[in-house]
Amino acid sequence: GLIKKIDEITTLCGVQGCAIIFGQNDPQPAIWPSPSGVHTVLTRFRSLPELEQSKKMQNQERFLRERIQKGEEQLNKLRNENRKKELTQLMLQCLNVGQIIGNVNMNDLNGLYWLIEQNMKQIERRMEETQAVAVVENHGENVIESAQGMENNVGAMQTQHFSLDFMTNNNVGDVLPFENGNNVPNGFCV
Repeated sequence: GLIKKIDEITTLCGVQGCAIIFGQNDPQPAIWPSPSGVHTVLTRFRSLPELEQSKKMQNQERFLRERIQKGEEQLNKLRNENRKKELTQLMLQCLNVGQIIGNVNMNDLNGLYWLIEQNMKQIERRMEETQAVAVVENHGENVIESAQGMENNVGAMQTQHFSLDFMTNNNVGDVLPFENGNNVPNGFCV
């Protein structure tokens, strides 16, 4: 098992290696490749500066800490992805129904606001890319005007600010005030 793997690694990678394996029931350790081979590798290793010796060395504690840290990072990444999916689902439900559905707390509203901001930024980037490609493809003809019109629409949507004060008072029937005067009870759509 282990000795075969060490043999494969040293052969495939072209490196020197050795193994000294103490078994629970064996009075003598298993040595690979031979006692003189082990002595040669250890002598070479000990002749290296101390910094080089410990450069890639790991003990079990350090190995486990690194694995735990990687696991925690992966867990946080998955939590963030799940949260983004939940918020996307909430946003789509609100858009389909035209109002906020269920129990939505301030944390959810802040997350929803962040998600909408990210989507708006992504739309703006795509519009800029499309505009740049369209200008190049049509040698600067009338495409610029239509792309600028779309930019103005996005700019108008961004200037519509609304207050989330209605959530702090637990007033279920309040409306979200939009700047254009069109108010929808507990809704996002006009």
